[in-house]
Amino acid sequence: MSSVSSSVLTLNRSHIVPIQERTDRTIDDLLASLPSVEQLSTDERRGIIARYSAVLEGNFIYWMTGAYLSVGSEEARSIILDNLLEEVRDCHPGMLRRFAMAADAIPTDSDALAVYQELSDVRLFIGQLPRVAVVVMMAFFEGFIQRFMPYLAELALRQDSAEKEYTDVHGVCDIVHTQELFRAVEAEIALAQDSCEPPENIFEGVDLLRMLIQKIAVG
Repeated sequence: MSSVSSSVLTLNRSHIVPIQERTDRTIDDLLASLPSVEQLSTDERRGIIARYSAVLEGNFIYWMTGAYLSVGSEEARSIILDNLLEEVRDCHPGMLRRFAMAADAIPTDSDALAVYQELSDVRLFIGQLPRVAVVVMMAFFEGFIQRFMPYLAELALRQDSAEKEYTDVHGVCDIVHTQELFRAVEAEIALAQDSCEPPENIFEGVDLLRMLIQKIAVG
């Protein structure tokens, strides 16, 4: 490795550590703010599952596709393409639909309307195709989903659901997805530095997604 490439790698890692730390803190805060499963009514449990399903089933692949269209490095494209391939090949939206059906939590118009504004804000952000910020957002979201799965599984269990495929799969695969997406963030930061691009608010998508998740939790 040349001295120049070594310096770039060191610089990228010095950038990625505080990014990971901030996203981890945001995930910690979100999980701590979730209502206690034991104190939720049947309707409240159903609402959280339904709002989560209303957001994820029809939007996650769109978000990840937006990330693919945004990035400029071959490494980031390869990482995101692998993620998309798994989502489509294994029909993750179908997994989520079965999960919601088994918990008697198929989203209604009211569930969709409850998250409409926050979801629209995320969609518009994705449409701007921000290079680094969109990958940071997706890395954050994969990390959140992985840690949110036990909570979601407990909600479903208390809804007398025995359907666990969605939560079991995402409780495992999203660990690797998160790690790989932070590698993609490193690659995009390096590319932005090389091309002297103006800095962007790399946490804009994280902040928008945080507000959407909070809306999922409280309705």
